[in-house]
Amino acid sequence: MSDAGFKIWQCRTCGWIYDEEAGAPDEGLAPGTRWADVPADWACPLCGTPKSDFDMIEL
Repeated sequence: MSDAGFKIWQCRTCGWIYDEEAGAPDEGLAPGTRWADVPADWACPLCGTPKSDFDMIEL
């Protein structure tokens, strides 16, 4: 795991947030899972938007 800061990604369609530090355990993504390690065919759990339609955001 890189020691660079964790990033936060947001679904362009519904606004659902993926925080690398927290992961998404209910979606099979352990805490600390980097966005690059999320499977390419993964989709937003709320609206089904593909991973490619998420943007990195700063909170």
